[in-house]
Amino acid sequence: MHNERHKFLELGGVVFLFLFETILLIVVAFLIAFAIKLFIVQPFLIPSESMMPTLQPGDRVLVSKFFYKFNEPKPGDIVVFISPTDLNKDYIKRVTAVGGEKIEVKKGQVLINGEFIKESYAVKDGDLSDYGPVEIPKDSIFVMGDNRANSGDSRIFGPIKKKSILGRNFAIYWPLDRISLVN
Repeated sequence: MHNERHKFLELGGVVFLFLFETILLIVVAFLIAFAIKLFIVQPFLIPSESMMPTLQPGDRVLVSKFFYKFNEPKPGDIVVFISPTDLNKDYIKRVTAVGGEKIEVKKGQVLINGEFIKESYAVKDGDLSDYGPVEIPKDSIFVMGDNRANSGDSRIFGPIKKKSILGRNFAIYWPLDRISLVN
């Protein structure tokens, strides 16, 4: 009887140790995943057509949250930022101009510091908008969607503060047939 009780207690200790290690492993994995999402890389879902053809509705993208800790945003970067009109929403747009530059849009064509720029990624069909000229403040960027006629962007809400940038888009990871690096 004493031997059986000893074996039962030994088995109970093994089960307890297994459960404790399993729970600890789950908690540590959760904390690592949370830290990665908070500080390193975050996934985002593309909800609209504003960045077509570069990003399609339903694409899932990865955004580097630390890139701008070491680099400044530059024209051509695709960034995720907190909406200046609704702090509970995030937007994804392309940087068109940075602080100190003067931007103007004439009949859908973008001028930076008085010169037209080439934008092979932009769809301008139907976009005959005019904007500016406006000088971008040093602590801000000007963003536009690639699908210009279907984008609510800085032409509507103005330049955005660099501090509202959440990160830089660097990859599409879903759907599988669209997996690619961006920028």
